[in-house]
Amino acid sequence: MGLLKRNPFGHILFIKKWLIRIFGTITHRRYRGFNELQIEGSEIIRNLPDTNVLFISNHQTYFADVVAMFHVFNASLSGRDDTIKNVCYLWQPKMNIYYVAAKETMQAGLLPRIMAYAGAISVERTWRAKGVDVQEKKDINPDDTENIKIALHDGWVITFPQGTTKSFKPVRKGTAHIIKLHRPIVVPIVIDGFRRSFDKKGLRMKKKGILQSFIIKEPLDIDYDNDTIEEIVEKVEYAIEQHPSFLKVIPSEIIKEQEELNRLRKWEY
Repeated sequence: MGLLKRNPFGHILFIKKWLIRIFGTITHRRYRGFNELQIEGSEIIRNLPDTNVLFISNHQTYFADVVAMFHVFNASLSGRDDTIKNVCYLWQPKMNIYYVAAKETMQAGLLPRIMAYAGAISVERTWRAKGVDVQEKKDINPDDTENIKIALHDGWVITFPQGTTKSFKPVRKGTAHIIKLHRPIVVPIVIDGFRRSFDKKGLRMKKKGILQSFIIKEPLDIDYDNDTIEEIVEKVEYAIEQHPSFLKVIPSEIIKEQEELNRLRKWEY
């Protein structure tokens, strides 16, 4: 009977565990070997409750970002301090980790469909379709918000509130509504280096020897009763370092990143 135990979304946990073990082992050297993942804040992960935690992060690739989070979370929970050394931490992974992903992305091929079984909460993007912004935005599917609620009640949820891998795009208000409605502990994460390490999907490595950074910050201080949606959006933007004011602080770094991207594109073609 234990082999057929399922999570709230009907996924068989035995299968999910082995998917995490297999994909984690395959991808480990992408963050420790070919490239190095520099981590800060592992102790914060160990001090979190088992459920109703929402991780918010900037976004650089479709899949490499969230895979790194599975590594870091499980390594931290296994007692490792700011390292993913020794992939044995995946033998008994945390099974109630979920991540919000665009439905069209998770249905684009066999591999994304398999990866979705490991914890994807597929949602329909109301502002974007097939990589293009849409003029007539669709109504939010109530099933999507209900699934996020279910996932928070069961465990941890990872979301990328900008809804795109492009830097300094606005944070979507849907994330603020979820925070205000379900009152999770909100933990910000700031990542860097993934865009230079991987292709846009995060499946193929395009350069080795890149230092990837992964910073876990203290939970946000949110007044769920009195903070407005706009105030929560602004707190999220500052927390994941995607507020427009950061453009004035680090213009040289952005220019260098763009130059690197242009150089890699020329090299690829």
